[in-house]
Amino acid sequence: MNDSPISIDVDADRLINELNHLATLSDCPEPPPAVTRVVFTETDLKARAYLRSLYEEAGLQVRVDPIGNTFARWIGRDDTLPAVATGSHTDAIPHAGMYDGTVGVLGGLEAIRSLMRCRFSPRRSIELVMFTSEEPTRFAIGCTGSRAMAGAMSVDRLSQLMDASGDSYDAVRQRSGFTGSIYDAILAPGHYASFVELHIEQGPELEADGIDIGVVTAIAAPATYAFQVDGQGGHAGAVLMPRRKDALCAAAEMVTAIESAAHGSNRCDLVATVGELTVHPGAVNSIPSRVRFTMDIRDIDAANRNGVIDNLLETIDTIARRRGVTVEVDCHNCDPPATCDNAVIACITQACQTSGVSHQRMISRAYHDSLFMARISPVAMIFIPCRGGVSHRPDEYSSPDQITKGVEVLARSLAELSLL
Repeated sequence: MNDSPISIDVDADRLINELNHLATLSDCPEPPPAVTRVVFTETDLKARAYLRSLYEEAGLQVRVDPIGNTFARWIGRDDTLPAVATGSHTDAIPHAGMYDGTVGVLGGLEAIRSLMRCRFSPRRSIELVMFTSEEPTRFAIGCTGSRAMAGAMSVDRLSQLMDASGDSYDAVRQRSGFTGSIYDAILAPGHYASFVELHIEQGPELEADGIDIGVVTAIAAPATYAFQVDGQGGHAGAVLMPRRKDALCAAAEMVTAIESAAHGSNRCDLVATVGELTVHPGAVNSIPSRVRFTMDIRDIDAANRNGVIDNLLETIDTIARRRGVTVEVDCHNCDPPATCDNAVIACITQACQTSGVSHQRMISRAYHDSLFMARISPVAMIFIPCRGGVSHRPDEYSSPDQITKGVEVLARSLAELSLL
C-alpha cells in the first residue's frame, strides 16, 4: 500500500448538482426524484450525451462500443498495462429513484477529477465505465452490457432479445446509433487489472448499524425462471369442483411452494420472489385456463441455490400432475455468484481507514454489473447507505455526506490500485 496518503477533496456540490440534472433526463410524468430512463430510448441517449460532455470536459478519452457501453479513460504513465476500472449504470426502471447506478457513474467521475485536482499521477490508466442496460426493463434480462463484455451471453442470444414491441436488441441498438459487430464488445480476461463499483446498498444494514461504508465480499446471483400453467377453463357456475383443472389454483400452490422452499433453506442468504403473475382469461366468472408467473431465486452459494431449484422443479411437477394441469418451464438465466477479490477488498479497507470512515464487510444480495466483470477481472464493491434501505422507488436517497465518503474511498482505492 502507498505509505503517503494523498489529500482527496471531493467537490460534493458539483457532484450533487450533476446527479440532480441527470435525474431531470427522465420519462417519468412526475418530476425528480422520480426517474424513468429505459435503455436506448431518446431520454437514455440524452443522458449519454450529457455524461459524455462531462467526460470530455474532464479531459478523459472517450470510447463507445457497439452496444453502447461507454468508456472514459484517464491515461496513466504506462497505458500499455491493464487499466484499473470503475463505473456502474444510468438506466432506471420505471418510476425509480435517482441514485441507483448513477452514484457509481458520476461518483466515479468525481473520484477521477478529485485525483486530478490533487495532481495524483496514476501508473495504470483509470477507466470509468457506463454499462448499457443494467436493468431488465426493456429486454427482460439485466446487465446486457456487462454480460456482453464478459462473454457471459452469446452474441446470437443477445442480438435476438426482444422488447415488448417486438423489436430485437440488435435492431434497437443500431437504430440508436450503436453500430458494428457485437463481437467487438467482448473483452478478454485480464483486460482490467481490477474493477471497483461504487453503489448504494439498496438494503437497510448500513443505516441500521450506523456504518459509513460496506466493503462487499460476495455478490449473490439470480436464477430467473418463467412458468406457464395450462388447465381447463369453463363457466364459474357450471363446472363442479371435482371436475376442475384450475390453472390459477395450481399456480397458487406452486407459488406457495416457492416461498416455503426459501423459508426452509439452510442458508439465510437465499431469497425467492414471484414478481409477475398473469391470468387468462381474467374474468370474474371464468375458471382460469392459463397462468404465467416468474421466479427469481438467488444466493451467494450456487450449490445451495441450485439444489433448492432442483427440488422446487420436482415439487412443481408433482403439483401439476396431481391437479391435472400441465406446466412449461423456461430458464431465462442461471448465473453463478461472484466472490470479490481479497486484494481489492484489502485496498478498499485501507482506503476506509485512511479516510477515517467506519466500515464493515457484507455481501450484496442485489446483483450488479460487477457480477459479470468478476469473470474477466478481480472485483469488489463499495456500498454507501441509503435511507430506510429503499431503492427502485422515488424516495430512494443517499445524503451528500454519505455519497462524498463513498467517492473519497473510491478515489483512494483507484489511486492505490493504479500504482500496483
